Amino acid sequence: MNVPKHIGIIMDGNGRWAKKRGLPRVMGHRKGTEATHNIVEACGELGVSYLTIYVFSAENWGRPESEVKFLMELLVEMIHKEVDLLNKNNVQLHAIGDLAKLPESTYIEVIKGIERTKDNSGLNLILALSYGGRDDIVNAAKLFTRDAVKDPSLIDKLDEDTFRKYLYTSPYPDPELIIRTGGEKRISNFLIWQIAYSELYITDTLWPDFNKDCLAEAIEDFNSRERRFGKVQKP
Repeated sequence: MNVPKHIGIIMDGNGRWAKKRGLPRVMGHRKGTEATHNIVEACGELGVSYLTIYVFSAENWGRPESEVKFLMELLVEMIHKEVDLLNKNNVQLHAIGDLAKLPESTYIEVIKGIERTKDNSGLNLILALSYGGRDDIVNAAKLFTRDAVKDPSLIDKLDEDTFRKYLYTSPYPDPELIIRTGGEKRISNFLIWQIAYSELYITDTLWPDFNKDCLAEAIEDFNSRERRFGKVQKP
């Protein structure tokens, strides 16, 4: 099986999972952490090099304050609980997004998790936190502009490879496969520069129900695709 080097996941459906069971939305989020644990483990076992998961979008700050508070506390709890296992499984933790917007306690726990796993050499687990694809591009444009003010010759040298260096994701390759759970057919401002030629896999399975078998099905579907990148297939 050809395993994608980099998989991105839009983890959707926690709220609907809870609603179907007559539970508060927050219970869906808590159940979703179990799926996250299992998929991180599965990606490590399969030899995936990079896994980016859409944990909290820039737009999610607009959710009810109580839900946002719960999500931030749940993130702290999960990192604190999982970091020893990440080290055991040789997983290195990273984070992308406007991290300055995170509550102080959440930010500190994220940075501690990154620091504690920095020497690991297996799966790179990238948390997209307070992340938006458009914001990523705007932020990159600002950074490039500051450099161009100091050195105007950079403007004529600007190309895609140069601009990529200013994105939050600059240390990582673009995803080959994007998985969206919950059945919605949109990318929701996730890595919009980086997924220009990613294969999209959408499943009706809600995130708390997404398991290793579901991941294997997504990868199998990926392997059935013909990736031409705008070109024609060679004879």
